[in-house]
Amino acid sequence: MIDQPSMTDDELQQLETECAARHAAFCKAGLALDLTRGKPATDQLDLANHLDGALQGDYRSEDGTDTRNYGGLRGIPEARRLGSILLDVPAEQVLAGGNSSLTLMYLFVETAHLFGLGDAGPWRDDPAGAPRILCPVPGYDRHFALCEQLGIEMVNVTMLDTGPDMDAVEAAVRDDPRIRGIWCVPKYANPTGCVYDDATVARFANLPKLAAPGFRILWDNAYTVHDLSPQPPRLASLWKLAAEAGTADGAVIFGSTSKISFAGAGVAFMAASDKVLGAFEARLGALMIGPDKVNQLRHSRLFPDVEAIRGHMQRHAAIIRPKFDAVQQALAQGLADTGFATWTRPEGGYFVSVDTLPGMARDVIRLAAEAGVKLTPAGSTYPYGRDPEDRNIRLAPTFPPLADVRRAMEVFINCVRLAGARTIRQRQPIPEHRR
Repeated sequence: MIDQPSMTDDELQQLETECAARHAAFCKAGLALDLTRGKPATDQLDLANHLDGALQGDYRSEDGTDTRNYGGLRGIPEARRLGSILLDVPAEQVLAGGNSSLTLMYLFVETAHLFGLGDAGPWRDDPAGAPRILCPVPGYDRHFALCEQLGIEMVNVTMLDTGPDMDAVEAAVRDDPRIRGIWCVPKYANPTGCVYDDATVARFANLPKLAAPGFRILWDNAYTVHDLSPQPPRLASLWKLAAEAGTADGAVIFGSTSKISFAGAGVAFMAASDKVLGAFEARLGALMIGPDKVNQLRHSRLFPDVEAIRGHMQRHAAIIRPKFDAVQQALAQGLADTGFATWTRPEGGYFVSVDTLPGMARDVIRLAAEAGVKLTPAGSTYPYGRDPEDRNIRLAPTFPPLADVRRAMEVFINCVRLAGARTIRQRQPIPEHRR
């Protein structure tokens, strides 16, 4: 919760006047800065440039497969082993695909919705009614766009510091048979940076027991190795806990190397039980003859083990940590004493989440755009683009150079202060002597 600012009307008016003058100066400066999407910077991408030439003409996988040819829907053994490291599951449960985990997520949800996955019929034909998916909020806009395109209703669930509100999640799946799944970004959640605690992961492992048949935990572990801290928080293994609970069919885990190597040319992974993986593979067989196994092989050669991944990600952290530090410093210096906003302090991932006073986010984003700073559109972190309190703003500092991050944050802080002063003045009663 944000404490209500205690400034007097005169102090607010003075703040508004000062911030409006600064805003006008920013608007004249011709800035063109962008904090919208969580893309790796060019120097991060450069860390993986030795993917080119990694194979040196040797295209044979360890099992003798010529990776230049057709086939191999589940991917080559080396790539599945790489996926097992990233997703914390046995290699035999991993499917290694193309460059996009979002594509695998879309195909999986589409398959469950339209065709069914062996242990349950299609979601759309369920006699309980039209399917629904639980969406922890604020959350990942591409998850929401996927559901919206498929016509799957989304139901908001509040995010806590420990993960989704599990009391609300358990009540929803127990009481509503139309709930067919839940989206999760369990480590460094998009956008809050939250890491699900052990108790939350354990409750997720038991969640399918409360739900209707065919319920799926859509566990998008996109930032599993994207640590900023040298001693990062640990995420409990959903797969291990689900296997122990007898609910492995209900857990589907996704990830990729997209922000580890090349964002547009990585390898995506999906892990599931034998039953679910087999049903999904049957669907894939109608769509493709096989993934890009050459790319899988070169990634496997670049990242043969945990130590190789860890060292590589430490170099990533060295590049982006100063940018996150700059964001935190600007927020603390510019907003800590105002009461206009609170924000997260993630230990990894790609985002910082800012919550303004209710009703301010759209104004802040509009003012920033006027001054030449692009921010993620208001409402993007909620299903259907509707933030019920109009307060959440997602900042993505990784892509711009550090100097641009600092400059963009100057503008952003001023916009929050300007919008905050105006908002509070509009809501305060007019003093008696001014009526």
